[in-house]
Amino acid sequence: MKRYNHIKAETVEGLEEYTIKINKVNKVVTGGRTLSFSALVVVGNRNGIVGLGFGKAKEIPEAVRKASEHARKNLHRINLQGHTIPFPIEAKYCSSRVRILPAAEGTGVIAGGNIRAVLEYAGVENILSKTYNSRNAINSAKAVLKALLCLKSPRDLARQRDLSLTDIYN
Repeated sequence: MKRYNHIKAETVEGLEEYTIKINKVNKVVTGGRTLSFSALVVVGNRNGIVGLGFGKAKEIPEAVRKASEHARKNLHRINLQGHTIPFPIEAKYCSSRVRILPAAEGTGVIAGGNIRAVLEYAGVENILSKTYNSRNAINSAKAVLKALLCLKSPRDLARQRDLSLTDIYN
């Protein structure tokens, strides 16, 4: 996944974290079974900055700590329009496909569990979403983050197309 609008955690205040999923993993070895855990964590300030992290360890708290640390290292700024997104967008990660649509004020976040967490911690308050194909927690969360990172501000679009801002709005 490309890194758009990458920022450092030290420069952001008020970061909150939420553990989306904890997965128990058994590995069969000659001496028996080895138990380990993996965790998926979203970190955000609910105002346009969000990060997603994944960590693995022998114990749950250590896995969550690693995932949180990874999420704080991978924070991204999301271009929002008020409390929603500027236009509908669709993204795919592995076999999970996610479609997110802007919604009117007062609609709320209409999304499933892990997608809802990523959108809420990014600061989106009014949005509609639909997940297609795989509903795997990790892949659908990464697909939502990929979709949010594809949103561009009008200034970025104008710079990319060599136009002025007035040409973009007209």
